[in-house]
Amino acid sequence: MSPTHLHVVDSHTGGEPTRTVTSGFPDLGPGPLSQKLAVFRDKFDHLRSAMANEPRGSDVVVGALLCEPHEPNCAAGVIFFNNVGYLGMCGHGTIGLVVTLGHLGKLAAGTHRLDTCVGVVEADYDGANRVTLRNVPSRRTAAKVTVEVPGIGPVTGDVSWGGNWFFLVTSPTQAIAMERVEELTNFTWAVRQALAKAGIRGEDGGEIDHVEVFGPPKNPAHHSRNFVLCPGRAYDRSPCGTGTSAKLACLAADGKLAPGQKWIQESVCGSFFEGSYQPGPGGSIIPTITGTAHITAETKLILNPDDHFRFGLTM
Repeated sequence: MSPTHLHVVDSHTGGEPTRTVTSGFPDLGPGPLSQKLAVFRDKFDHLRSAMANEPRGSDVVVGALLCEPHEPNCAAGVIFFNNVGYLGMCGHGTIGLVVTLGHLGKLAAGTHRLDTCVGVVEADYDGANRVTLRNVPSRRTAAKVTVEVPGIGPVTGDVSWGGNWFFLVTSPTQAIAMERVEELTNFTWAVRQALAKAGIRGEDGGEIDHVEVFGPPKNPAHHSRNFVLCPGRAYDRSPCGTGTSAKLACLAADGKLAPGQKWIQESVCGSFFEGSYQPGPGGSIIPTITGTAHITAETKLILNPDDHFRFGLTM
C-alpha cells in the first residue's frame, strides 16, 4: 500500500497556528458544509487525528480543510478541526486561511465570502497579512450564571455564542499572564467540567467547550486581556476570534459598547485583535474582527502504512 500524502500550508494568527489542508484529502461529496463535515467525521476522522495530533501536529494546532463551497458566491469552503474534534467556526483560523489563499495566489485583495459549517462569513483582505472578518451572528444567551466548581467555589459568567459556545467568566480570580498559564488552564478546565456536570449548555443544547477569562490589558491603549481554553485543553495563543465575538455580544447586551465602537482584545501572549459590531437579526450582533496572519511552512505530510503512529498519538 502506498503512503498517503496530504499537502498543507501552516500559518499563525497572533501566535495561534492554523494548518490549511490544500490537497490530498479524500472527496467529501456534494452538499452543504454540514453534510461534508458529517462525512469527514464518519469516514475520515483518522486523518483529522493524523494532521492535528502528535507526531505531526500538537494540541494547539487548528486545522482548516479547504473545500468546494456550497453556498453561492463564496470563494472557498472550510471545515475547522483540532486535536479532539471539530469546530463550528474559527476566527483566527479564517484569518489564517485567507492569508494562506493569498499566499497561494488563489485570493487577491478585496472582500470575499467564505462558506463554513455554521454559515457564510465575509473577509476583507489587504493582499498581504491583514484580514477583517465579519463573523456569524453572535449573541449572549444567559447572563450571570453561577456554577459551583469543586475546589474553587462559585464561579459566575455569561453564556455566549460567537461561532462556538463560550462561558465568559465575569469574576476571574487569576491574573492573565504567561507565567500563570498552568494555573489558568487548571482553573478554566475545572470550570468547563463543572458546567458539563451541572448541565449548563448553549440554548440549542450545544456543549460549552470554550471557557474565557478576562483581566486588564498590559497595553493601556487596549481594553482587555483574555485567556481562552479551547476544547482540547490547549489555550488559545491568539485573542480568539469567536471568543472576542462572544465578548462583543456580552458588551452589547450590557450597553457597554456601542455599534461601530472599537474594542481591542489582547491575548495572554500579548497579540491583539480589533473588534467592533453592528446590530444583527433577532437581537444578535454581527461582529467584525481584524487581525494578521503569517505563513510559517508549506509541507507534505506523509502517512506511511507501516508507521504505527501514522494516524497520530491519541489519549
